[in-house]
Amino acid sequence: QVQLVESGGGLVQAGGSLRLSCGASGSISSMDAMRWYRQPPGKQRELVAVIFRGGSTNYADSVKGRFTISRDSAKNTVYLQMNSLKPEDTAVYRCNAANGRPVIDSWGQGTQVTVSS
Repeated sequence: QVQLVESGGGLVQAGGSLRLSCGASGSISSMDAMRWYRQPPGKQRELVAVIFRGGSTNYADSVKGRFTISRDSAKNTVYLQMNSLKPEDTAVYRCNAANGRPVIDSWGQGTQVTVSS
């Protein structure tokens, strides 16, 4: 397993931006996928964005055009750039590293993002 530590959350006004970071203790380039999830208060966890080993990305419809996932393999860090933030983006954001062989399913502790209206 790899250890993941998120940072970069905070309080921001609607329309603002934040960049989340997810630092890994091991090589992220060896992972099948790195994902950002979020869990709004009182709601279920949802997938926000994913970046695959080959570099392709996918986003939830609710964040397309506003959020960008990227990685710096040299720093073993995955980022989530969040622009044009909305109050409904308020959630705990968590990073996940997934690999099939060897099996890896690691989670960070999460970082709180609060968007005020």
